[in-house]
Amino acid sequence: MLTTLRKSLLLAAVLLGLVPFAHAASEAPLAPGLVHPGYEEQPAWFKNSFLDLREDVAEAAKHGKRVLLYFYQDGCPYCKKLLQDNLGQRTIADKTRKYFDVIAINMWGDREVTDLNGAATTEKDFAKQMKVMFTPTLVALDEKGGQALRINGYYAPHQFDAALDYVGLRKEHELSFKEYLAQVAPAAAQGKLHGDARYLAPPYRLDRAAKQAGKPLLVLFEQKQCLPCDELHLDIFKRQESVALLDKFNIAQFDQWAATELVTPDGKASTARDWARALKVNYAPTMIFFDGEGRELFRAEAYLKAFHVQSALDYVASAAYRQYPEFQRFVEARGDAMRAKGIAVDLMK
Repeated sequence: MLTTLRKSLLLAAVLLGLVPFAHAASEAPLAPGLVHPGYEEQPAWFKNSFLDLREDVAEAAKHGKRVLLYFYQDGCPYCKKLLQDNLGQRTIADKTRKYFDVIAINMWGDREVTDLNGAATTEKDFAKQMKVMFTPTLVALDEKGGQALRINGYYAPHQFDAALDYVGLRKEHELSFKEYLAQVAPAAAQGKLHGDARYLAPPYRLDRAAKQAGKPLLVLFEQKQCLPCDELHLDIFKRQESVALLDKFNIAQFDQWAATELVTPDGKASTARDWARALKVNYAPTMIFFDGEGRELFRAEAYLKAFHVQSALDYVASAAYRQYPEFQRFVEARGDAMRAKGIAVDLMK
């Protein structure tokens, strides 16, 4: 009933000229260069949706498109990078418009959403239902409302462009996104894993490592050709605060393409390649944290600068996930606590 009333009010507003008509907004021309330089402002061609997601999926399918849900929050620097560095490129923006109806959802918002099961909820409760931990989070839906691909965090333009093609060309039934990305978007890098003497050595009995010394287990899935992996190890992990946090973990590092034998934290014999596939690892580097019982606690699987990498480590090492089920709440509280101590916080250094 609320949804019907909301649609009626919005339709009346459209007829009175109080808000832009949705179709007109979706056809707005792109400006050259940056589409939108602001934090919160999305491109005019994002769909002006009633947020009835089943209707959105059906409407997109009717026009040969799919729905791309974009979860954001105000003041998010990675959302800004997505809008500027990715969608600010005309070719990427045009491809996004060609394949998708993009629907923006504020992970802390109060607008009414009718979810894919037809239940009425709010933006923030829907984000919680979808287990959104990072912004931006992008969920590409297929014609039945299933997830064709999910991106938990920011991807660089060449990786994001590949993700658009992967879903837009319906490749998800042929191969994993990780395999597709390796084929179409190789990146120049140092060509090696950056190991550390503190990391676990073979044989990899992760079921035992998860219980050692009362430390949680951190598993790093990487690959040799990986610029973000280079940055993680040669810069972020070498910083003093990072070193102190890393000492609180047992750490295992794997090439996600290798046949390295291991026993998973829950006691199953596998290989790095097969385990990464089972865990649906799509990004390098991916950090996955496990407790002493072999249960996954948290993962970070997108491009992050030092503050957010350190926040992820702190989130698990301090067991703050028990107090803050939503990672973003912890990040905000951690930043405030640092500023209160006179520590400068730069999210993008």
